[in-house]
Amino acid sequence: MTSSPVLDPGRLSKLREALLAASYTADGCLDLLGPTGYAALARSEAVPALRATRGGSPLETLVRLFLLQQPVQYAAAAAALPVEDCLADGWLTRDGETVRATVDVRPYANEVAGLPSADAWVVSDLGCAVGGAGGIGSGETAHGVARKDLVLGVGGASTTLANLAVRRPVRAALDLGSGSGVQALHAARHAQRVTATDLNPRALHFTRLTLALSGFENVEMAEGSLFEPVADRKFDLIVSNPPFVISPGSRFVYRDGGMAGDDLCRGLVRGAAAHLEPGGYCHLLANWQHVKGEDWHDRLAGWVAGTGLDAWVVQREVQDIAQYAELWLRDGGDHRGADSDYQTRYGEWLDTFEAAGVESIGFGWITLRAGGATRPTVRIEEWPHPVEQPLGPHIESWFARQDFLRSHDDAALLAARYVLADEVVQEQVGPPGAEDPEHVILRHNRGMRRATKVDTVGAGFVGVCDGTLAAGEIIDAIAQLLGEDRVMLRDRVPESLRLLTEQGFVNPVL
Repeated sequence: MTSSPVLDPGRLSKLREALLAASYTADGCLDLLGPTGYAALARSEAVPALRATRGGSPLETLVRLFLLQQPVQYAAAAAALPVEDCLADGWLTRDGETVRATVDVRPYANEVAGLPSADAWVVSDLGCAVGGAGGIGSGETAHGVARKDLVLGVGGASTTLANLAVRRPVRAALDLGSGSGVQALHAARHAQRVTATDLNPRALHFTRLTLALSGFENVEMAEGSLFEPVADRKFDLIVSNPPFVISPGSRFVYRDGGMAGDDLCRGLVRGAAAHLEPGGYCHLLANWQHVKGEDWHDRLAGWVAGTGLDAWVVQREVQDIAQYAELWLRDGGDHRGADSDYQTRYGEWLDTFEAAGVESIGFGWITLRAGGATRPTVRIEEWPHPVEQPLGPHIESWFARQDFLRSHDDAALLAARYVLADEVVQEQVGPPGAEDPEHVILRHNRGMRRATKVDTVGAGFVGVCDGTLAAGEIIDAIAQLLGEDRVMLRDRVPESLRLLTEQGFVNPVL
């Protein structure tokens, strides 16, 4: 294994105390750098942060050391943290009167719905905390680490996945492909025991550092590919930000799955059922191929078919094969190398896609649940629009509504009572001065932030459903008000009522 900091529990505890004493936390760094500097740092732009950290305080010293990877004077480091311990354990290296960090130690707000935010720190390789490894240049090594073994830190994908997960007290959770341990950090707050797996032993060591530095002891490590390390074990929660990149090779362990096309993500979906406890959830990010002559919805439905799992698949983005190749060539730093090498690698990506008939690549979220239904609910949709984060509570509510709809026929739907969801607004669309609107739009400002068009009956229904009357009673009253046949209206309403319930505009009173 390439060298990395030693994990000494006692000295690590002292380091954590020093970080807290200096307010080297997510909130502390935001206060120091300000919104502009903090946002620039998230874009890998360091100049505003360098300007904000010229005062020499312990917090400024730590930001320069671990976030900006700048050398600092030994005396300044000694005033901020147990410098000799950090040198002995390999967190720092010394060159004369200055010291440098050997790893990125990034403050992280460990947030879990329903629990107060907790201070944590994510340990990763230098230059790999934001936007992948593209910022560290080209070549086979980076900062003395083989590029294929690099361990990335906090990025957009990891925070997206963390916000998707259903958070409830559970016995056992699995972080499959843990990397630097971001998902394990979140799971450790609401699971009695977390298992973190990775094919890269270096990544498992970084996960250990992240969890130990953040004060967690309820996480175990297991080395291996996909579900192999956990054999026949079952979990209440599985989260995975896997190496989903569809590439012509397996240059980087952190991103390239080493399987043909999208087989790795397909394998994760197919294998999840055997490792989920009844009622358990699996959340993963994935890429999938859009193949010429094939509907991508059918492709994803095929992944889920026969698993017995409920599934909600959301495609967030689609890139053509050229855009996709360029994205991951930049991620690997190939754009910084010789132009001829870049063109050669670019051609390899395009050749691979064209040979497989791939026209574009989809990216999105997959949520699976062991609901135990004879006929599982499978929803596959495209939704590129903004959503509210964290989305986990809304995902859990969505699956609960599917259970309700699956167990209620039309008569039972009308016999049930409903309440309007929070922050649903009504918009009327029509020409100015018109007596009646052409369209009535319901817009939900929470969760997926959906909008749907309703007719007069639908608008009237949601306007009065406060849980007091059954849906059928409300429809009868609307029929009388509009002079319509109540039987015909009752026959017509269940279809739209299912849609309003499924999309969360109204919630059944259970």
